[in-house]
Amino acid sequence: MPGKRIAVIGAGISGLGAIKICLEEGLEPICFEGSNDIGGLWRYEEKTESGRPTVYKSTICNTSKEMTAYSDYPFPDHFPNYLHNSKIIEYLQMYAKHFHLLKHIQFLSKVCSVRKRSDFSCTGQWDVVVQTEGKQESYVFDGIMVCSGLYTDPLLPLQDFPGITSFKGQCIHSWEYKSPEKFQGKKIVVIGIGNSGVDVASELSHMAAQVFLSTRRGAWIWNRVWDYGMPIDTVLFTRFNAILNKVYPTFLINSLIEKKLNARFNHDTYGLLPQHRFLSHQATFSDDLPNHIITGRVMIKPNVRKFTKTSAIFEDGTEEDVDVVVFATGYTFSFPFLENNSTVLDSQCSMFKFVFPPQLEKPTLAFIGILQPVGAIMPVSELQSRWAARVFKGLNKLPSVSGMMADIEKKRKKFAKEYRNNSRDTRRVQYVDYMDEIASEIGVKPNLFSFFLWDPKLALEIFFGPCTPYQYRLQGPGKWAGARRTILTQRERIIKPLKTRTLTLVQPLNSVPFWLKSFCAALLLFVLTLVIIKA
Repeated sequence: MPGKRIAVIGAGISGLGAIKICLEEGLEPICFEGSNDIGGLWRYEEKTESGRPTVYKSTICNTSKEMTAYSDYPFPDHFPNYLHNSKIIEYLQMYAKHFHLLKHIQFLSKVCSVRKRSDFSCTGQWDVVVQTEGKQESYVFDGIMVCSGLYTDPLLPLQDFPGITSFKGQCIHSWEYKSPEKFQGKKIVVIGIGNSGVDVASELSHMAAQVFLSTRRGAWIWNRVWDYGMPIDTVLFTRFNAILNKVYPTFLINSLIEKKLNARFNHDTYGLLPQHRFLSHQATFSDDLPNHIITGRVMIKPNVRKFTKTSAIFEDGTEEDVDVVVFATGYTFSFPFLENNSTVLDSQCSMFKFVFPPQLEKPTLAFIGILQPVGAIMPVSELQSRWAARVFKGLNKLPSVSGMMADIEKKRKKFAKEYRNNSRDTRRVQYVDYMDEIASEIGVKPNLFSFFLWDPKLALEIFFGPCTPYQYRLQGPGKWAGARRTILTQRERIIKPLKTRTLTLVQPLNSVPFWLKSFCAALLLFVLTLVIIKA
């Protein structure tokens, strides 16, 4: 008996995972991809095209490979821990080939509209119109997975910058930026201190005469390489730390992290100190920014008050001649193919756990990867797809409309209390907490108690080690036989690409073996955690 037909919109990292999950669950996916290849945001193209995400030539992932991988397909062990966009594409191609995904993708196919059928309340089916090579074709689907991402429509807030229309220099959005060569010798102001703004400013500083990085509120800057040279997410995103984050008061966590970041470089001295605390707004990744500031290649400036024909006047009254303005001001949030269908999404784009619109009569529409985790997006979107596929099949039920709306409202109040009123934070989730929340919906959250009883070695790595995606393949639907081995060897894959020069070290006599010290430390931490929880 044929499975339900599912439309997957987009063949980026979320779309590829959605196709694979549909096949795993016995569904029939057809993926529509507007470009001529897979990869979405991560596929570098020299030319930008409206409505398509893109990266600049030098883009490197901000999350490490072990935390970023699909849950049943780890990156090759020789791949570097932080991957250039070309390596991400290579991995996606390997993944698509291994699971035979390409035959389920229609390239150069733009989804024009997604509309509920007239009998939707009974069938939950959708009419989908797709344009391929200038011709439109209509399809009927039993479910829709929207995997188009958040980075397709650049936001240019020109109205916030008086005089910009009379500025004679070049104005671009960071979405258009590709490489620094054509900006040789220019004076450039980059507006915005998110990841893209800082990356672009740092790279341009190698070619430009001067780069000014303009920020309205400052930012906390953290870097990919953490203590002892380990990838930061493998150190911080653990189940043990997730428990501590719940037990420790917020002010204490803020103080500890801010002290740690200021020890690397003093944010006040460097003109970056924000008024908000670390946890109340998304921090910015940059390994290079402090080096460029201390060498004078990047100069931190306050918000631009206005532009003249040839200069930028900042809110502190200073004026600088500039040739180029780069707006690193984010993206708008829209789904044009759902236009004029107010029964699908409300004005606030409310979604139950960022996946399901709560007002639909039938839960046959899911948004995959339309959020901003503090961590890797690939395993998050994959887990969302696993949940959505089981809901589509009727194996998992959603709460009532009132129950879903109550959950949405509860999260909004929590965000309003904890975060600044900023669009970058409205879809922000903590990696471990959110993964466990979705995993609990489908019964794949690791049962630590049972693992401590029958596999303590694995339990210790699950609890104290990085919360890698493989943990969600240990048990329940979609269980993968290779999960245990992959978890126990993840540290080897982290270290292998770093060990390109063999060293011979003399072991001190009578030293305690490292594995024994590690085990004792882990056991002590576990006991302390249990004491804290019971208290």
